[in-house]
Amino acid sequence: MEPENNTRIPEFLLLGLSEEPKLQPFMFGIFLFMYLSTMIGNLLIILATISDSHLHTPMYFFLSNLSFIDICFTSTTIPKMLVNIQTQSKVITYAGCITQMFFFMLFAALDDFLLTVMAYDRFVAICHPLHYMIIMNPWLCLLLILLSWIISVLTSLLHSLMALRLPFCMPLKIPHFFCELNQVIHLSSYDTFLNDMVIYFASVLLAGLPLAGILYSYCKIVSSIHAISSAQGKYKAFSTCVSHLLVVSLFYCTTISVYLSSATTHSSHSSATASVMYSVVTPMLNPFIYSLRNKDIKRALKNLLWRESIKT
Repeated sequence: MEPENNTRIPEFLLLGLSEEPKLQPFMFGIFLFMYLSTMIGNLLIILATISDSHLHTPMYFFLSNLSFIDICFTSTTIPKMLVNIQTQSKVITYAGCITQMFFFMLFAALDDFLLTVMAYDRFVAICHPLHYMIIMNPWLCLLLILLSWIISVLTSLLHSLMALRLPFCMPLKIPHFFCELNQVIHLSSYDTFLNDMVIYFASVLLAGLPLAGILYSYCKIVSSIHAISSAQGKYKAFSTCVSHLLVVSLFYCTTISVYLSSATTHSSHSSATASVMYSVVTPMLNPFIYSLRNKDIKRALKNLLWRESIKT
């Protein structure tokens, strides 16, 4: 079949997690619940950090940014999935697919960078407590966020532009619930070696290096905690890292599981199911992990809800 010019491509078909009609109402309900939980939980974290002056610190500044990114992350995929289930349609336009792919990569990369920045913040707080406010000054915090956005935007733009140059042959069926980069480019009738190499190197640089930074930070943190003489001091220092460590473990373990499941089963549907963990479940659980393990967040949330109840 002759490759078609991508300007004439009308649409892609998202096959979703299951094509079984009886499962569609259940899937709609469970994903709607997870999406609303993600939105509400992360919005509460953002409102709590803004409303409570005690939380106007670098740690909670990064946390509120992470919550905002998680809201955007899930909003790139779940609403379209819910609309397709409700309308019994699998269609997404070519422009919509490329746009969704761009924003998904953007917010996934930002999630990765924010977790790394937060690990650095904890490293400075525990290993250099006397110089914490000097090192983690507002200008550095803003610079770290700005650099994360710039690198993420440029990387996502590079992948998207390289995907735009590829011609495609019909039918354009994606065995996924969103336009995942690897799935889209391998629908092309042309050689995708260059795209694959860019994806590989970007994954090593943008996932491997941040993970190495996180591991290095926590090695230093553990070493510093071990040097603390009192048990109470050790507990207090470690307790400030527990929530972040749980979120990092959840994000990276679920992300790695996607590629391991894909490599072992060679099933696109298995990969799509595993993708739910890091793209939907992790953003939903993040605010619960931080609020349950953090007394400051719980106090701020209680004050926020109490003020709202007084107004009503």
